[in-house]
Amino acid sequence: MQVNKLAYILLALFLGSFGIHKFYAGKPIQGLLHIAFFWTGIPHIIAIISAIRVLLIPSDEYGRVSL
Repeated sequence: MQVNKLAYILLALFLGSFGIHKFYAGKPIQGLLHIAFFWTGIPHIIAIISAIRVLLIPSDEYGRVSL
């Protein structure tokens, strides 16, 4: 699924603890896991890593990346 790179990174950085970026990318199971464990802080660390990973992926001419 292709998503807007900037939107994904911002969602991951600001709402990553709740898995909003995973729902945006079409991965609801992973999003639910983020919600289930948000109180541990681990999903936010994973979200920051996801944001960095997507930042390094080249985007197409419309600013989208395939995840």
